[in-house]
Order: sequence, then C-alpha cells, then structure tokens
Amino acid sequence: MRNGKVRVGAVLLAAFALLALAGPWLAGTLLGLGARTIDYDALGVGPGGAHPLGTTQSGEDILAQVLVGARGSVLVGLVTGVVSTGLAVLVGLTAGFAGGRTDKVLTVATNVMLTLPGLPLILIIAGYLDQAGPVTIGLLLGVLGWSASARYLRAQTMSLRARDFVAAMRMVGESRTRLVFYEILPHLTGLISALFLAGVVGGVLGEAALAFLGIVSPDTISWGSMISEAQQQSALLRGMWWWFGPPGFCIALFGSAIALLNFGIDEMSNPRLRRHREPAA
Repeated sequence: MRNGKVRVGAVLLAAFALLALAGPWLAGTLLGLGARTIDYDALGVGPGGAHPLGTTQSGEDILAQVLVGARGSVLVGLVTGVVSTGLAVLVGLTAGFAGGRTDKVLTVATNVMLTLPGLPLILIIAGYLDQAGPVTIGLLLGVLGWSASARYLRAQTMSLRARDFVAAMRMVGESRTRLVFYEILPHLTGLISALFLAGVVGGVLGEAALAFLGIVSPDTISWGSMISEAQQQSALLRGMWWWFGPPGFCIALFGSAIALLNFGIDEMSNPRLRRHREPAA
C-alpha cells in the first residue's frame, strides 16, 4: 500500500478493532477495574493517579469505560455497514441491471425509504423493544439507511450495462449471472467499499445520537452512552471535560480513520486521481 492515507487509516482501524476485541480484558488487566466498578474515594475526580482519565460523578473509571465501550460502538458500526451495504447492493444492482418492471418496483421502494423520517421511526421502533443493544441498533440503522446507496449503485449499474464490453459479452451468449458477477460487479468494488465505510461511520455516529437521546439499553456501554451519561449528569456545566472528552475524541478519530481509508482507496482506484498524484516525468 503506497498510499499514505490508506496506511494511516488501516493502522488506526486495526487499533480500534483490537481495542474492540480486547477492551474489557485490557481494562481488567491494566487497571484492575470493570466499567461499572465504583471507587468511593474518587467521585468525579480529574485525570491522574489511579485514574488516568479521571472518574465519573459516581466514581466509575473513564479509561475503563472507554476501553469497554469500544466494542459496543465498533459493533454497531460494523452491523450497520454490512446491513446497509448488503441491501444497497442487492436492490441497486438488481434494479440497474434488470430494468423494466423490476426496476420500477425497486425504485419506488427505494424512494419510499428515502422519504421515511429515519430518526423518528427508529425512536418509535426502539420504544417497543425492551433491550436495544448494539446489534439491534445496528440492524435498525442499517435497514433504514440503505436507500441512498442503492440509488448510487443503480445509476452506476445502468451506466455499466450500456458499455460496449457488456454488450459484447451478451452477444457471445454470456448468462445474466456471469454478466452481473464477472463484468459489472468488479467495476463497482470501489464504490461499494466507499459505501460500506460510510455506513460504518454512520452507524457509530447514529448510535451516539441515539444513546444521547436515551434510546439504548441501560446495560450497554459505548462511547455514545458515555456522552449521554455525561450530559444527563451535567458534566459540561460542572467542568468535567474528562467525562465526555475521551469518548468524543475516540468517535472523531474513528471517523477520521474511515475517511482517510476511503480517500486513499478512491485515489488508488480512480485513474484520474492516480494520474494526478503521479509526479511528472
């Protein structure tokens, strides 16, 4: 990987993935604390000493919560990215290649999903659920967030379907399945990867927004739930910046890593951008 943006983004994402997998173990091993362990001798103290990032108003260690909460936030992002991208590929590719009545039906369904108010609908659905955990939140965000990506893929698929190389393969008797998976889909991998990365970021930010509104399980610990608890306890008014600062920084850094990886992949896959970056002979 020559592209510096891809390298930096990949390293940061690998670090977040490791943190999501080993966060609870690291909290227990390095700090000897759980995310909900209370230190009654350190209620709402700032960073330093036994608590490198300080404690909450209830005496819970902020660093332990950041380590444990990485799993919930990253899991929501991955579930959202997989579900939204999968539905977008299924609907967009089918509509763009099939055309005719199939295209009309799927386009109507896509437009209906585009007009639905996503956040109010999630609030209504989550209100009927007893425990809205990370997987549930990711599924809701993914099911309600695929329509815009499907429209992009439909437009690109229609453009590719009209290309000469597809017409030539159709004339020599290639099946529709081979045309889709061997001629059209490979040309969409760059766009699909970009849509997946955008879905992951949208999932993390969406979970943070829903947690801020209180639409998550009270047992769930994520970066979004940490910011929500800080807001409920008036951390900003009390000057307890160490409560909401670290999870906010992690969300921003995670989004930056995704953006760097996305820009780098675009530069590597787009011939125009690649030629622009190459030094003149």
